[in-house]
Amino acid sequence: MLGAERTNAMLRHLGKPIRTVLHWQLAATAAMTIAAALLAGAQTAVSAAAGGSVSVVAGLASAFVASRSDAKSAGEILFGALRAEAVKLGIAVLLLWLVLANYAEVVVGVFVAAFIVTMLIFAMAFFVREY
Repeated sequence: MLGAERTNAMLRHLGKPIRTVLHWQLAATAAMTIAAALLAGAQTAVSAAAGGSVSVVAGLASAFVASRSDAKSAGEILFGALRAEAVKLGIAVLLLWLVLANYAEVVVGVFVAAFIVTMLIFAMAFFVREY
């Protein structure tokens, strides 16, 4: 139980918009995975789950980098945001490459579609209110 408590404490450190969007990403990934399984089988479902997971992991890493910043000026805030985006992009590219290079049965269209949908959901954090 110690691991779950530590994970919950780390997620509480993130702001409400990020937590909300991460939940949306996980829900969308689950929905796409279930739909893919029902419509096209197991390989397609695994591809959808992998595409969504790449986005969730990249977004979570970006959020942790952004939350660690103690910026005091506008320039520092901008630098922190750009650094978080660079981390997200780098991790996303790395994970996309790892899946495409190592999972021969990937259904590329579903994999990329799930990735794009969940990345767009992450962009919605801007519209989630803090209260």
